[in-house]
Amino acid sequence: MPKVPITMPQLGESMAEATIVAIKVQPGDKVAADQEIIEVETDKAVMGVTTPCPGEIAKIDAEVKGVYAVGAVLGYVEASEADAARFVKQAPEPPQGEVAKEVPGREEESKQNGSGSHFQVDETSLPRVAAGSHFQVDQKGVLTVPAGAKGAGYLSPRVKARMAELQLTQSDLAAIQGSGNAGRVTIKDLETFLGGLEKQTSEDASAIRTGVADAMRRSWTRPLATVGVSVCLDPVLEDRKKRDPKPGPALYVLRSLALALAETPAAASRLIGGRALRSESIDIGVAVEAQDGIMVPVIRNADKTSLADLTSRYTELVDLARRRRVTSEMTSGGIASVSNFGTFGLDWGTPIPLPDQTLLLGLGAGKKAPTWSEEKKQFVPTTQAELTLSFDHRSLDGGGAGRLLKRVIELLSDPAKL
Repeated sequence: MPKVPITMPQLGESMAEATIVAIKVQPGDKVAADQEIIEVETDKAVMGVTTPCPGEIAKIDAEVKGVYAVGAVLGYVEASEADAARFVKQAPEPPQGEVAKEVPGREEESKQNGSGSHFQVDETSLPRVAAGSHFQVDQKGVLTVPAGAKGAGYLSPRVKARMAELQLTQSDLAAIQGSGNAGRVTIKDLETFLGGLEKQTSEDASAIRTGVADAMRRSWTRPLATVGVSVCLDPVLEDRKKRDPKPGPALYVLRSLALALAETPAAASRLIGGRALRSESIDIGVAVEAQDGIMVPVIRNADKTSLADLTSRYTELVDLARRRRVTSEMTSGGIASVSNFGTFGLDWGTPIPLPDQTLLLGLGAGKKAPTWSEEKKQFVPTTQAELTLSFDHRSLDGGGAGRLLKRVIELLSDPAKL
């Protein structure tokens, strides 16, 4: 029977590779079309690879903890002649007539390299991905994947080349005390540092951990600032008692932020070059602690969604995020996010907005504190929490951030209208 390859699909727009975390079938197993047989992990979620057609598993080449690029063959399904025929790749027709002569040498190139092809590639020389590793290794066992080192400071071409081989960024070299001129890091410094690392206990970072690290590194290339102010949560806590389902304080904050941004959409515009881009909808992300990292699923049109509907949608997204089942579409496109770091007992924080977002509103822990009452002419106990707004200072100034926070607090003071 003919065999149909099982390939690593493009599970997200920015996905280039994924790590195998589970294989659910063995050779000889009968499978249906679109049956999930392999679980893979990207930097955003755990997703499934499905069978291209019904049949019997002939072979599984993939290994758990192996890293495979999009399009890599993970195994084969023995299929019927009719099903297999649907997956036969058709070679492109060679250019005909004058089209082939438009570029000088096109005809000769085609004759030398094969009909309809501009290049010939020896597949045995292509890099392979080592199991349990984020590095790619060629047939000679040499690390070959380039990775651009970001950051300021001069590095020699030799140091940069070595960093590229090991997928290091300049921030990874921050702990090295350079011995060259003006404290420059030399290749000897780098190799000594790497030798010391080999003696330490280590393990491969998870895909979500490396994804968070990359996002934060890219975010930190912008000038970020944070402002904060106290807010009384008593009105929110009283209103919450009357609702079913009961939204958490962070959802009140999210809803208030969405309404405030709908009133002043310029506050969340993104600056790209000399243009300020404004979103067509108020989509707000919510930070969720997942295994070994943070995921930020996005609630669409939060300004047009009632608090009750927000509560249901939030519960659903949190469950998916904690099971690493959110897709890239669920985490993309937000203009701001909310982080309830108060659940960890923290009063104040400076969370970093995602690279494609301008704002991140943080909520600290609610605590009883004495507050002066003009009406009673005495101090009364109230539940106070700190709101912090971290923002891209290129797009928003301190005055604009302060006014946005003030409007959020005004909306929280009358939660029945949210």
